[in-house]
Amino acid sequence: MIHPTAPLDRRFTVAPMMDWTDRHCRVFHRLLTRRAVLYTEMVTADAVRLGDRTRLLGYSAQEHPLALQLGGSEPEAMAEAARIAEDWGYAEVNVNVGCPSDRVQSGRFGACLMREPETVGRVVEAMGKTVSIPVTVKCRIGVDDQDPEAALDALVDRVVEAGCGTVIVHARKAWLQGLSPKENRDVPPLDYGRVRRLKAAWPELEILLNGGLGDLDIAIAESVGLDGMMVGRAAYQTPWMLSEVDARVYGEVPEALDRHAVVDAMAEYADRMALEFGTPLKSIGRHMLGLFQGLPGARGWRRRLAETMYADDATGDVLRRAASLVPADATRRAA
Repeated sequence: MIHPTAPLDRRFTVAPMMDWTDRHCRVFHRLLTRRAVLYTEMVTADAVRLGDRTRLLGYSAQEHPLALQLGGSEPEAMAEAARIAEDWGYAEVNVNVGCPSDRVQSGRFGACLMREPETVGRVVEAMGKTVSIPVTVKCRIGVDDQDPEAALDALVDRVVEAGCGTVIVHARKAWLQGLSPKENRDVPPLDYGRVRRLKAAWPELEILLNGGLGDLDIAIAESVGLDGMMVGRAAYQTPWMLSEVDARVYGEVPEALDRHAVVDAMAEYADRMALEFGTPLKSIGRHMLGLFQGLPGARGWRRRLAETMYADDATGDVLRRAASLVPADATRRAA
């Protein structure tokens, strides 16, 4: 495994998203941005400790810089899972204190831990004593009837005391009763001001903004005064936005990129994964549906993929044939 040595530059990060940010999605995203920090789907500590680690933790070297998000509330189990993650070459372990799903609540982790800052502190402390890579926290501003001022302060006070130097804040409450996980991403109102007040209170703490950042312009504007941004659904559904991150966020010279070249690279990757692991094309192509969003032929690309990528014998050429429905001259961006 590759063990990264450079400190993580989290000015732009792609959020951990269940069923979305798997290893194939991350390879795709890495073709669009060299600099963004990518996060895995959440994996429970017990799954890492006791499950199929190759399936749960496996990744391709080009995905770095790469962080693993862990779910759990038992300090010893989380510390052991963090050690395993470090052994596998992950550059960061992130503690999930934000997911509102019923399954997560029943396991006593995720957003319900906003009510248990002492527990989160013990988890972070145990992990930090076990690994040399950063231990970070992703949280909400509160849950249910909590006062966001007091709830967020209590959590951050405790995790900073435990040694955490980076907190990613989804700037809305989570309602654990009465709202689905999907509704919890939209219905509770955003409160970016609360995150800015947290930064004012903790100027030395690295604080990233998450939630409702619908495109790169919004993400950059709303994160002014903070240390970075974490974008989720927009990065997944309109992935070409990631092609602007290295230049606009990190100040690098823009790279000449072509969406058809990205398709070619993913087609080669798909054939390699099929040969090495028996990975079906649908597991890779499903992450690419938004690549041509807004261009002539985008609808044809999506339709053709939906019609052909699920065949048992589908290969990378399926991606190339679908992409041929988008005019090549519409997909190039000059350096």
